[in-house]
Amino acid sequence: MASFQTEQMLSLPAELCSNNLELAEPAASLARGDTDPHPEAATEGPAPLPTRPPPQERPPRASTPECEVLLTQADALASGGRLREALEVYRQLSERQQLVAEQLEQLVRCLAEKVPQGEEPAPEPPDGSRGASCALAAEEAGAATAAEATEVWDGFKCRKCHGFLSDPVSLSCGHTFCKLCLERGRAADRRCALCGVKLSALMVATGRARGARRAGQQAPPPLRVNVVLSGLLGKLFPGPARASQLRHEGNRLYREHQVEAALLKYNEAVRLAPNDHLLYSNRSQIYFTLESHEDALHDAEIACKLRPMGFKETLERPHCSSQEAAAARGHRGSPMNLVPVKGDRRQDGPEEQDGAEEEAGGGAASPQAASSKAGKCQEKKRKRCQTEPQDPDVPRKASKPGPPAAPGARPALSVPLASFDASDLECSLCMRLFYEPVTTPCGHTFCLKCLERCLDHNAKCPLCKDGLSQCLASRKYSKNVIMEELIAKFLPEELKERRRLYEEEMEELSNLNKNVPIFVCTMAYPTVPCPLHIFEPCYRLMIRRCIETGTRQFGMCLGDPVKRFAEYGCILEIRNVQFFADGRSVVDSIGKRRFKVLHQGQRDGYNTADIEYIEDQKVQGEDCAELMGLHNCVYEQASSWFHSLKSSLKNRILNHFGPMPEKDADPQINPNGPAWCWWTLAVLPLESRAQLPFLAMRSLKDRLNGIRRVLAFISRNQN
Repeated sequence: MASFQTEQMLSLPAELCSNNLELAEPAASLARGDTDPHPEAATEGPAPLPTRPPPQERPPRASTPECEVLLTQADALASGGRLREALEVYRQLSERQQLVAEQLEQLVRCLAEKVPQGEEPAPEPPDGSRGASCALAAEEAGAATAAEATEVWDGFKCRKCHGFLSDPVSLSCGHTFCKLCLERGRAADRRCALCGVKLSALMVATGRARGARRAGQQAPPPLRVNVVLSGLLGKLFPGPARASQLRHEGNRLYREHQVEAALLKYNEAVRLAPNDHLLYSNRSQIYFTLESHEDALHDAEIACKLRPMGFKETLERPHCSSQEAAAARGHRGSPMNLVPVKGDRRQDGPEEQDGAEEEAGGGAASPQAASSKAGKCQEKKRKRCQTEPQDPDVPRKASKPGPPAAPGARPALSVPLASFDASDLECSLCMRLFYEPVTTPCGHTFCLKCLERCLDHNAKCPLCKDGLSQCLASRKYSKNVIMEELIAKFLPEELKERRRLYEEEMEELSNLNKNVPIFVCTMAYPTVPCPLHIFEPCYRLMIRRCIETGTRQFGMCLGDPVKRFAEYGCILEIRNVQFFADGRSVVDSIGKRRFKVLHQGQRDGYNTADIEYIEDQKVQGEDCAELMGLHNCVYEQASSWFHSLKSSLKNRILNHFGPMPEKDADPQINPNGPAWCWWTLAVLPLESRAQLPFLAMRSLKDRLNGIRRVLAFISRNQN
């Protein structure tokens, strides 16, 4: 029954179900007799069979009334549970090219409703039908379903091969895969299988890299294993970790045509990791190469039970069953190449899946013989399926023996928490639990903030001293997804405490009255731009913290030989930051408010201060009228002085400080006084020490009188 249903699927064209059925595209490829994968999907096996060029997609013709009636009939049959008859009608529509994927919605919905939640045990084979190797497989199947078996957390599985992570490599986008999964396939235009980010810079230093060096091009960096994650997986799951290594060794032996030795490796791997569907699937292929079709079918069935939605295992099971039936009729021949069947994929797609299902490799048969056997096998399956009695129901999936699970329940997670220690996930820089972990190209993991602080001083890895200039240049740090999930799942309380400490630090840094960061450099004034060139590590850290906290503000003070910095200063607000590849940056800031220093301090190498903000004292009545007259008079005097300057000097002032602000209708509307006053003070040829008293004044009248005296003194000297 299972073979018949799969065969019905195989007979549908791939273009009909590519968006609806996971099995349709690879199954259709198998039905056409294409037993070899797409060239880009080649895995670790021997050279695959030649690939037949994919058929060109043709748009469906205009729908006819007869086809509409057939489509309605097919939908009705599917709704009534008569799926075999519905599939036959859909096939007729497909042959007339009157069917598109969107019209299979009813069929897909009915198939999904028919899949049962509860599962029945697989039927036992007749006595004596299995050999010694089959008995060994049955013993391993029992171990796979034992209640004590450790089910590897799904987060520890590679998203390309769906097996246990082996030599995990964390990419710059934050996702982690097996190293060999990343090394397989084309290096050009490689993209992450999860997020689609282009990873062309992460080519492996293989023959292509050596060729690039010979051509005078820069060789790509090799892929480095995530040190922390690799050690943790080996500690928590020694069995699956060792089994993954044995799987790769078995694949290597299979490529070298040492099939018996590869089988021994896989037998040992299955004993260590009895719940790994990939081991059974690959060993099924090895059995098939050895013409042990009964054992191959048994392993394929176990793989289907362990991963029911995996299209590769589902295809291998009817494939093995068909070959076994052919052998019983006396048609035993060379084993077919069972490299995973994949549908045609766009070469420039966002999710290239070369190696999405790791296989042991191809068989030793010649391409011509294998292709012939594949065609005959498929034809026999079609004829046999047409003579089988029809069953309107969908065949139920066979389950592993053992106590029935609750509907929809997943396998129990049994991670050895006794051996799980929070110290395994401590940052080597701050000696605290990883917070926002980031993995460098060299394979070391740090907290994001810790790594940024280290790069402020030296663009090298703090542990291995490998160059990290590319990280400094891009400044795009992606958090390691699997590390974050690991901490959140197994160390929730420690993570909660770590997050609390971080939030307290951010709250303290965002306080604009206590421990305000102070940049000791030059004079700054309210409303006046102040561009800064940042290159010292302590000020790199200070600017980054101002941006991270969201305040984007810091204080600017003059240096003082006695007190470290002046008693009065101005708060600057960051408008824009331009970073350079070597870590330097240019900060575009503007003055906001004046302040008085109450207490000085230091934090992580830069100065801080407790401050109070100062404002101008307002006047009323006759004093206000007198202030208005003085304001207008000094403005005209300052404007005349500026326009009397040489054109070259005037242009330099305009380029740096901008144009002179307009006169305010009410000079007291701004707590810091008119903007043109501060602009005039910034461009006047005065020493910084002479300008500092103006910043401390709280009387606008005194400030205007001071500016008038300075302008008069400068005008006399010019004349």
